[in-house]
Amino acid sequence: MQSLLLGIDGGGTHCRGRLTDSAGRVLAEATGGPANVWSQFEGAIQAVENVIDELFLQAGLAAEARDRTTLVAGLAGVNVASVHARLQSWQPRSQARYLFTDVEIACAGAHAGAPGAVFIVGTGSQGAAWDGTQFTLLGGWGFALSDDGSGAILGRRARRLALLAQEGIVPASPLTERIMALHQHSPEQMLIWSQQATPADWGRVVPEIFATAQQGDEHAVALLQQTAAEIEQMVQPLLARSHGKLALMGGLAVPIQPWLPAAIVAQLVPPQEDALSGALRLASQFSQQPA
Repeated sequence: MQSLLLGIDGGGTHCRGRLTDSAGRVLAEATGGPANVWSQFEGAIQAVENVIDELFLQAGLAAEARDRTTLVAGLAGVNVASVHARLQSWQPRSQARYLFTDVEIACAGAHAGAPGAVFIVGTGSQGAAWDGTQFTLLGGWGFALSDDGSGAILGRRARRLALLAQEGIVPASPLTERIMALHQHSPEQMLIWSQQATPADWGRVVPEIFATAQQGDEHAVALLQQTAAEIEQMVQPLLARSHGKLALMGGLAVPIQPWLPAAIVAQLVPPQEDALSGALRLASQFSQQPA
């Protein structure tokens, strides 16, 4: 029977999956919850497994079909050695299973398998360069220590600013007022919310930041300028390693470009394919290797 290829793209906001046959014909696609194995290991694995179950259900395939499936999962947090070690115990039913970070599969997709680099700016941020044989990673050490230029960091910075405005330390603006309204204009309510907030929760105010910046909100403009400066700093070494082929990907990639220096924008190339296509390219490559 024909072999199957399964790609998983698991990030801090959601998990996506795509199932194809060996010729690349798409059999099913599905989306699930957050799948960052560093910040929420068990929840991430459950999200991935739910997506896998949904894919086979959509495709109308029996459980036995999994035994002829090559699975490539690109998951946020896999770059942490202890997490990678823990993942060795996760053996979903398949013919073969390979683990990468979400940025590595994004890199494989962005350049259609050719050498190049990517910088993902979504809920978190991370860069990767591919030389044709191996990946080099940059950043990706989580919300508390890293993720420069990301939506979660931008959202946290905006909430801190809103709190300063609420207490009269800095001038209020439409952005700070909108953010405080989410917490009933109560610092205590914001504090309670923050104790359980995930990186994705912090990033949910990002659309408001872009919207108010377009209207000239000084705080929003300053926040986006700072995010753009962080992205510029992170992509410089990637540009040096990728011989000029760098794709910006993730939820902030398009809206932040007008805020980036023209010299950086001029060196960006559009991604040729998405991260799931990258995962499936790798799966196809692995499935053709001798057992």
